Amino acid sequence: MFIQTEITPNPNSLKFLPGKAVSPNESFEITQKNDTNNELVRNLLSVNGVEGIFLGGDFITINKYDDIEWEEIKHIVISLINDFYSSGKECVIENNLEESFENLKEIEKKIIQILNQKIRPAVAKDGGDIKFKEFKDGVVKVQLQGSCSGCPSSTMTLKQGVQNLLCHYIPEVKQVEAI
Repeated sequence: MFIQTEITPNPNSLKFLPGKAVSPNESFEITQKNDTNNELVRNLLSVNGVEGIFLGGDFITINKYDDIEWEEIKHIVISLINDFYSSGKECVIENNLEESFENLKEIEKKIIQILNQKIRPAVAKDGGDIKFKEFKDGVVKVQLQGSCSGCPSSTMTLKQGVQNLLCHYIPEVKQVEAI
């Protein structure tokens, strides 16, 4: 198995592409080993210098601490991912934990639709994700995950990209904030 890596705009995040499904139904960010029973995630979070893990549809983004160099941990991460898939597993997360959007207002559904169709695919290319949290008084609150959390360019992306796009399509949106 050949695992590719891609750099992200965040120097402390690296995107690992195993060439197989990772989390086909939903993306997840995990920063505490005790928050999961998943073997691969627990092993990755045990690597010295790993701060968090983001699981996307077909990629794993690893966030590291500033004081660790990629050369120190990259080969360990690749080895752990290889071992996991070599044991016959098809994907890291199989559960479908999709969020329910039934009780949302119509404007919130529009915001989520724009995020899902126009923004999330671009953010996923950089190894991250953006999740809708709430809309109140013209302000959309989102959560940045994966390589986007802690990225030096995330503020610019949020204001010049996400906010401009949402304001263009939904005049009621005045501002976007990350929580």
